[in-house]
Amino acid sequence: MRIPIVFSLLISLSSASIARAQTNPIRPSFYTTYIYTAYTVYDTTSAGAPTQVSGVGGTLTLRADGSYEKRMSIVASGKPYYFNQTGTYTLAGDSIRFAFSDLKGADVQRGTFRFQPATQRLSITIFGYPAGNRGVYDLVAAPPKPPVPAPKSRPKASKRAR
Repeated sequence: MRIPIVFSLLISLSSASIARAQTNPIRPSFYTTYIYTAYTVYDTTSAGAPTQVSGVGGTLTLRADGSYEKRMSIVASGKPYYFNQTGTYTLAGDSIRFAFSDLKGADVQRGTFRFQPATQRLSITIFGYPAGNRGVYDLVAAPPKPPVPAPKSRPKASKRAR
């Protein structure tokens, strides 16, 4: 079963902070909140087909200042697992780099991304261990939240003569 590989990729990714430089211009629509729609693990140590991880959910928020917030969940062996992290990221061409700190100290994850502005879809591939293994995350931009209406002001009560 590939659950240990899934968890090793998720654990290494769940601690990610992404560094801040950006070398190519990205459309403003790239910086938004995305919803996880799929997660696939490619394991070169196994002859089997890629593993489609079930029960994927949550969000990934990418901000123009290079910060991000990840709130991801999966279901494995009938139990939910949650992966929450915040940090910074770096983009260079189609490469993405996540630098992070966790209980073990500082680390880095590298991969590639593909953004489709017309459909607001984002695919992120994170390179795993051993070399050749990878995790592919498919996401779609969350619908914009409706604006919160301003509270209505009440007219001031007039002073009545006594």
